[in-house]
Amino acid sequence: MGNLNFIKELFKGIIIGIANIIPGVSGGTLAVSMGIYDKIISAVTHLFKKPKESIRTLIPYGIGVVVGIIGLSFIIEWLFLNYPLPTNLFFIGLILGSVPMLYKNVKNKKINIRYIIAFVLMFVLVVGLSLVNGDQNIQVDLELSLIGSIKMFVVGIIASATMVIPGVSGSMVLTIMGYYLPIIETINQVIKHLVTFNFVACIQSAIMLIPFAIGVGLGIFLIAKLIEFLFQKAKTLVYWAILGLVISSPVAILIVAQIEQVSILSLVIGCICLMFGLKVATMLSE
Repeated sequence: MGNLNFIKELFKGIIIGIANIIPGVSGGTLAVSMGIYDKIISAVTHLFKKPKESIRTLIPYGIGVVVGIIGLSFIIEWLFLNYPLPTNLFFIGLILGSVPMLYKNVKNKKINIRYIIAFVLMFVLVVGLSLVNGDQNIQVDLELSLIGSIKMFVVGIIASATMVIPGVSGSMVLTIMGYYLPIIETINQVIKHLVTFNFVACIQSAIMLIPFAIGVGLGIFLIAKLIEFLFQKAKTLVYWAILGLVISSPVAILIVAQIEQVSILSLVIGCICLMFGLKVATMLSE
């Protein structure tokens, strides 16, 4: 992998990382839009059979995801707080830019009732989850205990599974479960203590996240295995389901965003961001 290609793949990983911390935005969808979804799934499922090749494939994406989550979370949070419409429309552009590429996988296949049902079910699932997400005041307290660790482990598995599935936002699911803000706050505490060289407090905060991280790793592996199996058994059906997930994502993002006031200027800037997102998606999928 050349240096320029590595940087390009690293940038794709950063986008996925950013997406995974934004409720309503799906990291899996953006992986699809950038044309790397199948490659990542294959690398994860063959991690033990072809460790060197898989690790080489996953390294730039893994580094990018970490940078996106840790390094840019504050910037993205600021953008969504101050410029919600343009920022959301940029991500919607990234998502919509993947639709033509996805449609190529099904356009020469005869449409049947199973494909329509798969598309509609996935569309309704994503929109339904975003509507349930309306009550964001439910929060749990993270606790360092056996029961608390088991809960975090299970939450990690659920979150990672939803992060991998295109169209489903892992952050949105965490918000519904009441774990999103506590986990984000704990991550921010780890970063804050690390920057201030308070290593004891940093370790104490990080320990809270270890069961969650283990669950995420296991969940990604298991769901990747399932998705690969489904691709082998019913590839066209899976692509129709993914299309339903992807096309419903912009609707879900706008529902979760709950943008109340829109000025003409923000709408114009938002349209520009939408077009820019479409262009970026096209460039990254090449």
